[in-house]
Amino acid sequence: MKKGIITIAITALFTLFAYNGFCQAPPPPPSGAGHGATGNQNGGSAPIGSGLFVLLGLGAAYGGKKLYNLFSAEKEDLES
Repeated sequence: MKKGIITIAITALFTLFAYNGFCQAPPPPPSGAGHGATGNQNGGSAPIGSGLFVLLGLGAAYGGKKLYNLFSAEKEDLES
């Protein structure tokens, strides 16, 4: 019973802190020459394409490993 009460209290505390973060007002806009003051100019951006290919490759390798494990386990079950 005591463990359940502690778990509920921790969950409620975490929920209150998370909710408090969502309820804050947005920050004020930057003053002076911010984005769009002189037009939208590109430059100095991150190479998104390279990171996307790395993530796709890692996802494909992970999925392939999961499929390999699944089929090898089924093969072992059929052989025994």
